[in-house]
Amino acid sequence: MNGVLILAHGSREKQTMQTMDKIVDMVKAKLPDTVIECAYLQFCEVNLEKGLKKLIEKGVKNIKVVPYFLFSGIHIQEDIPAEINEFLKDYPDVKITMGKTLGADERLADIVADRIKE
Repeated sequence: MNGVLILAHGSREKQTMQTMDKIVDMVKAKLPDTVIECAYLQFCEVNLEKGLKKLIEKGVKNIKVVPYFLFSGIHIQEDIPAEINEFLKDYPDVKITMGKTLGADERLADIVADRIKE
């Protein structure tokens, strides 16, 4: 079974998690046949490992980690892949791939333009 883990950076501010929950709910509504969970790299109880385990508990064996990050910095290039590789040592029957960051996307430019107009 396939699943997705949307991975955000995380924050000590509770409002951040509420915003992320809204985003995840919107994604789930757009992809109702996909098993989707959310996790955070830092500062939150549901970290990368716990998010991956939630998917595995639901029978998911093929996981795509989609970073909810704008840029491909050190977390994307090194930290997250290292954590995933360490996690996979205990789950050899699970396949995990990384999606791309949000990056330079015309849709993000539209959002910024809308915010400017507000």
